[in-house]
Amino acid sequence: MKDLIEIRWHGRGGQGAKTASLLLADAAFNTGKYIQGFPEYGPERMGAPITAYNRISTNPILIHSNIYEPDYVVVVDDTLLESVDVTSGLKEDGAIVINTTKDKDYLINVLHGYNGSIYAIDARKVSLETLGKYFPNTPMLAAIVKVANIMEEKDFLEDMKGSFKHKFAKKPEVIEGNMKALELALKEVQKIK
Repeated sequence: MKDLIEIRWHGRGGQGAKTASLLLADAAFNTGKYIQGFPEYGPERMGAPITAYNRISTNPILIHSNIYEPDYVVVVDDTLLESVDVTSGLKEDGAIVINTTKDKDYLINVLHGYNGSIYAIDARKVSLETLGKYFPNTPMLAAIVKVANIMEEKDFLEDMKGSFKHKFAKKPEVIEGNMKALELALKEVQKIK
C-alpha cells in the first residue's frame, strides 16, 4: 500500500456510499492505519448525488479537506457518469471502480478520455443474489478494497464480520448475506481497461 491513499465516492442518497466509506475507514483503522472517512453534505435527499471521502495512511494524516486529486474513485450509481465529472482530478496511476453493466466502449467514451485503469462490478447482481435486495454499497466496499489493495482480503472479511455483528445486532439474520456479498464482490470485480 502507498503511504497515503485517497478515495472519492460518488453515489446517490440512500445507496450507502457514506456508510461504505465509514466502514472502510473502520476496517483500515483496525489494521493499524490512520484514517479519515467523511461525507460532503449538500442538499440531503433520497436520490440526490452525494460525495464521500477516505484517506488511509501508514502515517498520521495532517490534511483536513475534501479530496480533489484522488487515487481512486468509486461510482456506486452509473447514472452519475453522464451528469457528474467523476474523473475530475483522478490520478492516472490510480483507478475508477464502477457499479455497472455497461460495455467498455460506453465507459471509455463517458469517462472523457480518462487513461487510467477502469474496473467494473455488477453490484446489483451481487446484492440481489446474496441479500435478496439491492444494496450496492456492500459489494462496492469489497471492490475498492480489492482494487486499491488496502488490506489482505482475509483480514478485511474478518473485520467486516465483527463490524456487521455490531451494526446489525438487532438484525443478525442479515449478517450472513452481507458477508456473502463481500466475498462474491471480491471475485466479481473485473478490470476492463
